Amino acid sequence: MQFHMQEWMAKGLKATVQEKLDVSELFKGRADVLAAGPLHVSLEVAGHEGFVTASGELSIDLDLACSRCLDKVEEHTVIPYFEQFKLASAEEKDEGPEADENDEFVEVPTERLDLRPFLEEAVLVFMPFAPLCSKDCKGLCQSCGENLNERACDCKHEVIDPRFAALKDLFKD
Repeated sequence: MQFHMQEWMAKGLKATVQEKLDVSELFKGRADVLAAGPLHVSLEVAGHEGFVTASGELSIDLDLACSRCLDKVEEHTVIPYFEQFKLASAEEKDEGPEADENDEFVEVPTERLDLRPFLEEAVLVFMPFAPLCSKDCKGLCQSCGENLNERACDCKHEVIDPRFAALKDLFKD
């Protein structure tokens, strides 16, 4: 998904992009992502005077580990996408990253606009932070590791304030 910026801006070109991208490499080595389906891209890319816009939506099916009990959670995520790109001038390249923090444009340093890294970034930003298998998930026992959703364990869950832990043995004979 690469576009020649000057050509798109000068001619005001428009195109609809419908693609499936393999993003499995994006989640390689992550224990919280068990499986990832292809990223479905549905975008309208248009050239304007001085910038190029990409708008539409992305969708992906993810199998994640529950943040409490580690069971599989199936998530279908739909991500609205809108981004405006412009070519970075020589002066803007010298100013550094602080100058463009509040800009509404993403500056592209080369003539070629590759949308893939921007789409991958959107997927990572919109991923659920702490997925849960259910709202009332009890998680795992801290002592024995038993899944408390499946059965209760026999561990003692006595909570003692660590500041008073030395006092608990004071009255023992």
